[in-house]
Amino acid sequence: MNAERTIPPVASYPGSAAGAAFDRLAEGYDRIFTDSLIGRAQRDAVWKVLIRTFQKNDNILELNCGTGEDAIFLAGKGISVFACDASQQMIDRAEQRLRHTSPQVSAVFCELPTERIGELHPETQFDGAFSNFSGLNCVADLSVVASSIERLIRQNGRLVLCFSTRFCLIEILYYLIRGQWRKALRRCKGYTEVTLDDVRFTVYYPTVRQIRRHFAPGFRLYSRTGIGVAVPPSYLEPWARRHPGIFRLLCRLEGLLATLPFFRSTGDHVLLCFEKGRT
Repeated sequence: MNAERTIPPVASYPGSAAGAAFDRLAEGYDRIFTDSLIGRAQRDAVWKVLIRTFQKNDNILELNCGTGEDAIFLAGKGISVFACDASQQMIDRAEQRLRHTSPQVSAVFCELPTERIGELHPETQFDGAFSNFSGLNCVADLSVVASSIERLIRQNGRLVLCFSTRFCLIEILYYLIRGQWRKALRRCKGYTEVTLDDVRFTVYYPTVRQIRRHFAPGFRLYSRTGIGVAVPPSYLEPWARRHPGIFRLLCRLEGLLATLPFFRSTGDHVLLCFEKGRT
């Protein structure tokens, strides 16, 4: 569980623009997403995969942990979690959440960008790694991250990685109906420039094939699940609250479509499961 931290301040790292942006979002992040109807529905779908993948007494590395919701959930299942994020404000809120809700569980939070995960030197290799809700979409070179993770994960260890997709069918249809074709197609070129509270950074949208290639040959992709296939993206939260009956129906439909070919790659996110060391 312990990891040596001879790590320079995050501010000295040129790739920490996303961390700086999320510093500014940290205060309202749980209200805007974690505690929203859409956020909870999408997270519950991810959790179903997590509890099938990781077991009690596993020691897990989490990347882009945000305010700690997932880490504390896993720790509550008897799983040890070493959780990292580029945003110090997110880490502060995660530690506050831990103190107030689950002080006895085995979770440790660390300010560290994903691009520098190779600087970790744990006493033993982790049993697996996890990244939720698009943190890895802020990484320009996934091959470097994959190489670092491969060193940190034991043989036959598993990865559960949640990416924003390149083609989100609901988003495309929503913006096309509104006549906003630029927004409708904003992901399709593979990247977009995002500005959050005057901090500008790039978000990348790799295809599943590209992600698979970045993590090969060290990891084998064995499962994919769509997240947000029928449940809409989080910016449609006001609509979901106005139409609770329809939203509940969409949640049930999500369970039917999430693992089907075609549909599983057209949601807001795709959840990919890898295993180390098998081809």
